[in-house]
Amino acid sequence: MPDISLMTVLVLCLAAGAAGWVDAVVGGGGLLLLPALLLGLPGSTPAAYALGTSKAAAIVGTTGAAVTYVRKAPVDVWTAVRIGLAAMAGSMGGAFFAAGMSTEVLKPVIMVVLLCVAAFVILKPAFGTAPATGPASRRRILAAIGLAGLGIGFYDGLIGPGTGTFLVLTLTAVLHLDLVTASATAKIVNCCTNAGALAIFAWQGTVLWQLAALLAVFNLAGGTLGAHTALKKGSGFVRVVLLTVVLALVANLAYEQWVA
Repeated sequence: MPDISLMTVLVLCLAAGAAGWVDAVVGGGGLLLLPALLLGLPGSTPAAYALGTSKAAAIVGTTGAAVTYVRKAPVDVWTAVRIGLAAMAGSMGGAFFAAGMSTEVLKPVIMVVLLCVAAFVILKPAFGTAPATGPASRRRILAAIGLAGLGIGFYDGLIGPGTGTFLVLTLTAVLHLDLVTASATAKIVNCCTNAGALAIFAWQGTVLWQLAALLAVFNLAGGTLGAHTALKKGSGFVRVVLLTVVLALVANLAYEQWVA
């Protein structure tokens, strides 16, 4: 493992906990954890190690949140698993190409992604606040498998941050779910994408397992707490958290890119 100061490790643990909470509520916890790893790891460390370590920690928190949601939310588990299997295949393909990604490429891409999400949420104030419309049709499920499964799965393996958020937005739009049910479904799908991408990163040897194990504990705690919070507060709260987190991260990345 690279030489990392105790203070940096503590900051990364806090980032992992916060990422778990955010990921469980609205998705996109990687938008906190990955930038923290990119900044915290020594400059000579390839970006692939930040990606692999982030995946190893996140899969634990995502699984904890998924279990919490399935117990208490009206989730169509079979539909989620079908989308998740497609997402796993997509994420493995994305992770295969991720080894050549650099920090200089990742940061601007993440910022553009965040701006798109923020614009969408601002322009659609009622998005995801209506109750779910009932069982999805076969056509909508196939569309979700293609977009949320293969498409976002590939993105998750290649880059990662924002995957949960994109899943929530896509599942809400395509399957006509409310934001809480979409978050619950997204967690199951995200477990599959994380597993697929992690398998490739582990095969390539780009996971810092000791650091990942420590971060996973905090991510699990944050994820479980976040799922309980979302279930209790409802879709309106989820939307506010989503917009707040996205705008804060855009500001932070813009500062790092052009000011710091």
